[in-house]
Amino acid sequence: MSIINTPDPSDEAVADLYGPELADLGYVPSHTRLMATNPEASRAFQQLVAAIVSQLGVRRFELATLAAADAVGSQACRYAHGRKSLKLFKEEQLRLIACDFHDAQLSVAEVALMDFAKKLSQDSASMTDADSLRLREVGFSDREIVDIALAASIRNYFSRALHALAVEVDVPPGLSPSLKDALTPR
Repeated sequence: MSIINTPDPSDEAVADLYGPELADLGYVPSHTRLMATNPEASRAFQQLVAAIVSQLGVRRFELATLAAADAVGSQACRYAHGRKSLKLFKEEQLRLIACDFHDAQLSVAEVALMDFAKKLSQDSASMTDADSLRLREVGFSDREIVDIALAASIRNYFSRALHALAVEVDVPPGLSPSLKDALTPR
């Protein structure tokens, strides 16, 4: 449990951050409450996500996010984005993606995207042009390659901040026991 005191939801900027979570989940997750301590940064983060998703698409963004969150061991992000991904994938395929995306009936391009996000999250200093060229070879444009790198990078940023602040992990509604188990970092 984090030592950070979460802000009062009566503050307008904080209430604006809590509203969508309450509407979607029926509660405000621990990570949202804690990050609302700096509502300006939270809003900027949301705007960055929106700018990336607007071009990359939700499916590709979520795949990059799941790969990056797994690589950094972010249980909170795996659960939250696993739940979001249920709108994009059937549960069985999502379980396969969570366990081994190489064997999850994804396209060659989607697997390459996840490999890139995973490598960026595990050892970004070892990346070379060959990593980006692989994405180009499977059909991604320069803009999409940049957006894939940004998607994985912002997941690293957010996940590592949650780790550093010892944010409690919430299990969102809608995760079956088997999906929750698959999404739990090993």
